[in-house]
Amino acid sequence: MPDLPATLSSAATLRKRLHMRHLRLALALAEHRSLRRAAAQMALSQPAVTKALRELESVVGTLLFTRHARGIEPTVFGEALIRYARVVLADLDALHDEFAAIAAGEVGKVRLGSILAPVPSVLSGVINALKARYPHLHIVMQVDTSDVLVQALRQDALDVVIGRIPEGTMADDLDFEPLFEESLAIVARAGHPQAGKRSVSLASLAGYPWIIPPAAVPMWQIIDQTFRDNRVPLPEDIIETSSIMGTLPLLAESDRIAVVPGAIADYFGSLGALAVLPVPMRGQLVPYGIVVRRRRAATPAMRLLIDAVRAARPGHPNAVVESEPLPVR
Repeated sequence: MPDLPATLSSAATLRKRLHMRHLRLALALAEHRSLRRAAAQMALSQPAVTKALRELESVVGTLLFTRHARGIEPTVFGEALIRYARVVLADLDALHDEFAAIAAGEVGKVRLGSILAPVPSVLSGVINALKARYPHLHIVMQVDTSDVLVQALRQDALDVVIGRIPEGTMADDLDFEPLFEESLAIVARAGHPQAGKRSVSLASLAGYPWIIPPAAVPMWQIIDQTFRDNRVPLPEDIIETSSIMGTLPLLAESDRIAVVPGAIADYFGSLGALAVLPVPMRGQLVPYGIVVRRRRAATPAMRLLIDAVRAARPGHPNAVVESEPLPVR
């Protein structure tokens, strides 16, 4: 970690002297890595941008960009400023959107990110109920893995995540409220040779081709542990994907085996698209729940969504019994 410069400005100085034009300048420099190209974007002369950068570095109290023959590169302090500048300007865009929604008599907009498991088991009912009661509530939904979603949350591309804080991730800027457990199931197409049997061993499935998530996904560790505990080597013929839309067609057209969240197995099993094979998985995923940015005031649309997700927990078969509610204001 770099030493803290002796001249680094205080928080009070930043509040008083750091302005929107400084943040726009930092983002232009970050995008173009060139004083000349940043000047062109901002409709300023290059000397004016150079002067503005010196002023910004004076306000902050440290070097933000290093100059070299090919252009400029942000220092570690510059990277921090760029990250927060993106959040501040994105929050201003969100403020504009909320003003417009209020003026139009709408509830507002919420950008939701979710892992796959709660989509059929929790969120489909939650979202349909919210839209029935608030038809003008604008919901934008992204389904992905927790690492992708949390990164988007930090960049203010999402307002709320239903997922987990990835293992090993620094979470000082996030609040997490665990709500639901997640089980895993081994599945195949409905007409698979092993489908419908009362008893199936993992060894009997190991000779089939498999579809498994990448090693970076928490599910992979449980799959690996299940094979180890059964003293069965991992299959040699595998396809790695976290996409259910990629998995389903591959299963439908082959004898491949896959591991999916239990809620997904139940949903597509009820549609006749999948058969659950009776092989227990070893280990337990950590609960998933609501993730938001700490110290960010929740919009009315965010509060509606968060309250509705919480309300879906009572009686849910995978509900976490005890959890501390988020300090969403």
